[in-house]
Amino acid sequence: MKYAIMLCVFVIAGCQNKKQYNLGETDFQRKLNAEYKDASTSPLKDEDIKTFNGLEFFPFDSSYIVTATLELTPNSEFVPMKTTTSRISHKRIYGVLHFVLHGKKMELNIYQDKDLMTQEGLEDYLFLPFLDETSGEESYGGGRYIDAEIPEGNTMIIDFNKAYNPYCAYNDKYSCPIVPRENYLRTRIEAGVKVFKKY
Repeated sequence: MKYAIMLCVFVIAGCQNKKQYNLGETDFQRKLNAEYKDASTSPLKDEDIKTFNGLEFFPFDSSYIVTATLELTPNSEFVPMKTTTSRISHKRIYGVLHFVLHGKKMELNIYQDKDLMTQEGLEDYLFLPFLDETSGEESYGGGRYIDAEIPEGNTMIIDFNKAYNPYCAYNDKYSCPIVPRENYLRTRIEAGVKVFKKY
């Protein structure tokens, strides 16, 4: 979740080494859990960090790693994308991803952020938000995000096992882009992070 803090705007002060926290089935899960356990990088509220014992994930499933064809939309304009606050995020549809998942043809718009593309190291960053039929049940109702980069060719790998919740799923002090309705997948994506439950 390398770029989530750029998408969900809030300044966190302080730099500390990440604590050793290796809970998780995959490198992605272990890295995310370590990030959330560390008070200097966690989006969790202070009281939730104290009782945090790891995020819940769907079991890793390689069938949710798909190769998509990227149809570029070079003439698309940057338009306002609503967020969970009054802040407006300006994004454009970089392209349309066409792929087959479990025998069904699907597509998702993938976005480029106007502000991030001018920041050093983030010029190639792309934003892939989606909703699916687990949203509001097993997964966060507001949908989930996947980080991506501009590929060299016209194909991209989408790994739904790396889908994560926006920071506002954990803390309402963040401002997160709202997933556009056209990025609703009429299927269950049983991969990635589940809804956050407090214990």
